[in-house]
Amino acid sequence: MTKLGLIAGNGRFPFLLLEAARAHGLTVVVAAIKEETDPEIDARAAADPNIHVHWLSLGELSKLIETFQREGVTRAVMAGQVRHKQIFSSIRPDWRLAKLLLNLSTRNTDMLLGAIASVLSDEGIELVSSTQYLEPLLAKPGTLTARAPDEEELKDITYGRIVARAIAAYDLGQTVVIAAQACVAVEAMEGTDATIARAGILLHALEDSSTLRRSLTVVKVAKPNQDMRFDVPVIGVATIHAMQQAGATCLALEANRTLLFDQEAIVAAANLAGIAITSL
Repeated sequence: MTKLGLIAGNGRFPFLLLEAARAHGLTVVVAAIKEETDPEIDARAAADPNIHVHWLSLGELSKLIETFQREGVTRAVMAGQVRHKQIFSSIRPDWRLAKLLLNLSTRNTDMLLGAIASVLSDEGIELVSSTQYLEPLLAKPGTLTARAPDEEELKDITYGRIVARAIAAYDLGQTVVIAAQACVAVEAMEGTDATIARAGILLHALEDSSTLRRSLTVVKVAKPNQDMRFDVPVIGVATIHAMQQAGATCLALEANRTLLFDQEAIVAAANLAGIAITSL
């Protein structure tokens, strides 16, 4: 049976990919990251002899390669977030990763993951797109919710897409939060949901005399040259809950390049909260 390597980060993404790969009849060799992966992955492996889980720390690049080679893995995917602060502050790199980090011209996520992909390739392990088995989960163009964006939200989306694409080009983040065509928050290392929460705090702290409309529009884009092997834009129900708490009323996504985890639940939560979701 053909084997697929899965480098598993946090959240539900690794589990969705695991299920999709097994549906394709693949044996899945999971490299579970001690600092990130949900321990539930062990229960999945216990219930399925074609799922093999190996635990390793984030900095153990040599162990990752050795594990995949020992298992006969020649194709692998990355699925699930690895928090940026973990990548750049919490890891203890082995000699191979330390050498790679020293040779990076800039220490952003794209450069690091691209370099790791290159090392894996040199060792006979091809890193493939994380969406290869999950295409049905990609956001399709159009309005996804009962309510479409209103005129003011559409203005915020237009402006927000310009800003979001600009910051994404520098690998700073993929999300911006807009109010009345003003940028309230830009995503950095904290992630989408934390950016939305910060925007809510900032907006609600403004004086009543502020000319800003007291609602927020969240715009999430892919990078201009998005490498679909890693760091693919992802939305889940937690994002809708974060928007509701922050006072955000509209979410704009990039069609065909954003993964929606449990779209039915996302849309239901958005409709209940009166949030418009559009995919462009």
